[in-house]
Amino acid sequence: MSLKKQDDMDHNAWLKSQDLTAIETAFLTALIWLDKRLRIVDYLELLETMYYRANLQMPKSHTEQYDLDNKFWYWYPLYSLGSLSIIAYLLAAVSGAMLGFYYAPSTAGAVAQGDPTAAYDSMVMIMKDIQFGFMLRSIHRWSAQFMVAAVFLHMLRVYFTGAYKEPREVNWVLGVVLIALTLFFGFSGYVLPWKQLSFWAAQIGVELALATPIIGEWAAQLLFGGFTLGQATLVRMYILHVFVLPFVVTALIAIHVGIVWVQGIAEPH
Repeated sequence: MSLKKQDDMDHNAWLKSQDLTAIETAFLTALIWLDKRLRIVDYLELLETMYYRANLQMPKSHTEQYDLDNKFWYWYPLYSLGSLSIIAYLLAAVSGAMLGFYYAPSTAGAVAQGDPTAAYDSMVMIMKDIQFGFMLRSIHRWSAQFMVAAVFLHMLRVYFTGAYKEPREVNWVLGVVLIALTLFFGFSGYVLPWKQLSFWAAQIGVELALATPIIGEWAAQLLFGGFTLGQATLVRMYILHVFVLPFVVTALIAIHVGIVWVQGIAEPH
């Protein structure tokens, strides 16, 4: 395998010569368009070649070792949980970006006395005054909750099928980090409406941070802007939820999926 430029090929003629469905034609057309500009296939093949030249062969699964002819079919539905988590994440990201056009991260108001805040009023405005606003927020909320459940079940599947064992320890650790970030994603989003439940959830967060040995006060200052709740708390949760966590989680998911692609799907051990 080399990155030497290949001879030009009439891809349109090749596509027409194949017996393809409309979906297959659209996929290959998009792939060819991207590959002409980014040489995706060349770099993927180079990565695969380098991997196998390093002689990092994966251990045999039970189906390979005992020639069971894929009789572990009953596990297969559980193997889609990782993909479902990513789909839920994408839905939450798109709907959250659209909600961001209308949301106001302001604590103006006295939520501790039960008065509505500007942040809460913006959520009410989204649901009542914006066309399809209620549906948009519901998609964001339900996709986020579905993602948390799917990631948790995905981790259980990985544990009980032994997919965390050598040589997949790094991806297991990465998964543990991802589920922790997913939970913090949900927590930061729960705080954003800045209503009574959000306010006291943030207060619990401050108490948990303060209970952490050695770094407790520093963590409370960094994440919540101090030991009492206010505008600084909401702004920090907003920045983490909208600007920091999406980039960190997206990058880690890409690495996670990349490792799965290189190592292959782990069958039950």
